[in-house]
Amino acid sequence: MSRSASIERITKETRIKLSIDLDGSGQGKICTSVPFLDHMLDLFARHGLFDLTVEAKGDIDIDFHHTVEDIGIVLGQAMKEALGDKKGIRRYGQSVVPMDETLAEVVADLSGRPYLVYNVVLPKVKIGDFDVELGREFFQAFVNNVGANLHINVKYGDNVHHVLEACFKGVARALDIATQVDPRIDGVLSTKGKL
Repeated sequence: MSRSASIERITKETRIKLSIDLDGSGQGKICTSVPFLDHMLDLFARHGLFDLTVEAKGDIDIDFHHTVEDIGIVLGQAMKEALGDKKGIRRYGQSVVPMDETLAEVVADLSGRPYLVYNVVLPKVKIGDFDVELGREFFQAFVNNVGANLHINVKYGDNVHHVLEACFKGVARALDIATQVDPRIDGVLSTKGKL
């Protein structure tokens, strides 16, 4: 059973082609024209053991917002399509990831009900040209389109690069667990019989 999907999204602001294989080996081929996001998505692929290809062009001459948000949208849509009817998946996943002085805790539920809790306090700064508040925009777009309840809690951390890196790694690891198929699960993991 193939658990992969490819999505293309074209708007007046962005053009994105993305493919994901949930049962990959962590191979990333990422080119978004936003170097810091490339780094975060490469980490996401590697630590989630997802094979991920992203090609994106956007109106980055204005700023990175549209490109970052739209990639979150497309990643969510692709993961949702790759999950199909969600039969047999563990549904829940969690991880705690340290990155030097930073500690991030992530809990995910692939319930079909989008909700983001983002307890990540960052100063309004940039990493290179990347506005750090775009991390939240990315994850909000992702959860809205995959249909996940996602809690990201950074317990502590000073270096903004380390904080965002711990978040992306933590989300990847939690989703790796949540998307795994468990042969003991008959149908979907819900008393309703549907996710």
